[in-house]
Amino acid sequence: MTARFLLAVVGLSLAIIPDIANATPTPDPVPGPAAAAAAGDAVKPASQAGTNAPAPDRFPDAASLPSQPQLPDPLVMLDGRRVTSARQWVEKRRPELKELFQHYMYGQLPPKPRALRFEILGVHRDSLGGLATLKLIRVHCGPEGAPVLDLALFLPNDRHVKTPVFLAMNFCGNHAISSDARIPLTRGWLYDSCKGCTNGQATELARGSQAADWPLERILRRGFGLATFCTTDIDSDRKEISDGVYRWLAGETGQPELAEAANRGTIAAWAWGFHRCVDYLEQDTRVDSRRIAAVGHSRNGKTALLAAALDERIALAIPHQAGCGGTAPSRGKIGESVERINTAFPHWFNGEFKKFNTQTDRLPFDQNALVALCAPRPVLFSNAEEDQWANPSGQFEVLQAANPVYRLLKAGGLAATTLPASGHLIESRLGYYIRPGKHSMTADDWGIFLAFAEAQLVER
Repeated sequence: MTARFLLAVVGLSLAIIPDIANATPTPDPVPGPAAAAAAGDAVKPASQAGTNAPAPDRFPDAASLPSQPQLPDPLVMLDGRRVTSARQWVEKRRPELKELFQHYMYGQLPPKPRALRFEILGVHRDSLGGLATLKLIRVHCGPEGAPVLDLALFLPNDRHVKTPVFLAMNFCGNHAISSDARIPLTRGWLYDSCKGCTNGQATELARGSQAADWPLERILRRGFGLATFCTTDIDSDRKEISDGVYRWLAGETGQPELAEAANRGTIAAWAWGFHRCVDYLEQDTRVDSRRIAAVGHSRNGKTALLAAALDERIALAIPHQAGCGGTAPSRGKIGESVERINTAFPHWFNGEFKKFNTQTDRLPFDQNALVALCAPRPVLFSNAEEDQWANPSGQFEVLQAANPVYRLLKAGGLAATTLPASGHLIESRLGYYIRPGKHSMTADDWGIFLAFAEAQLVER
């Protein structure tokens, strides 16, 4: 997928690569020169924005990339040059890695819409028995026909300063998080496994069906807010049907191939949804926009990590049990493989990633580089002992292999050299936790998320 169609349809707000002296956030990935040429004067080419990253159309084909059986060093450029300073990392390697991940794995994220609009559907200060204010926001991601996502924001009423917020994408709709009848039922397709859903649609019986796993009162009493939106508002999780941002773009451009499952890049689309929610949160006067934590479980955890890696406005990432394509090494020998995930979920990644199904050693990066893109911000990997499909031990190795970038930036890193005991949280800038149990997100997991966020965002 190229960036040319994205610029022509959506329009771009170009983020300048940050100067090392002040580390200004870069909310959206910088497009390559080909995209800039298609847009005329709308953007500057990447070469004028402080990056020497090759244009995506000049990246080598997968078959011609060298074999690297071990996790590649994130401090070595594609051409072999070593990064030795923080300025080199910010101005050269970080932009290159952003382009590499989008070219070879996730696909290009749509740029920030020029016509972004926030519609306030309601502000209810009596939510949860008066504990919280519930804000219902409809985010219009472009002109007529563009994706529209519903954001539910819960903020504690007893805080008189700006509130740090967890931003999480959910599987079954905002209405499943709370039984508050004022939350609109999700309009799009939902999984059959979502309680109270019939023929892919939410019913009134679905309200509050997942509330036990989203302990709102606990989150709010600890001084945090929660903002949440549903996957289906951006792109429903169906390999055979594209009904979100890519279908819209395909229709607008007359390029139906953009919505094909094998090249759709749904995880990238969902990450774009995270960014659009951040657009709202950073202008809400009650939200501490410097302390937004992206959270997600499983495929949503893959998305949370990618969203944080490509948007420095996100202060912390908690990808929970995110596994292959997220927090586990693509070169891993335990659990889900690249070939298996690309076969079962062809719509999650782009067409280039399929070329590595049987030759992951040729990937010019691994997931340690995605973690490194979050540096110097904190990241927590959390896992379960029985969830070996997600390769918990391999995830620990990914954190270890991201350490060099954190050390280069004098940001600490992983304060453990061996896998910690079950139930013990490593609270360092790169954090790790594993508990008994299976693949799930529970209220107890939120206790760990809160402890890590307090250590990294509140007490510093």
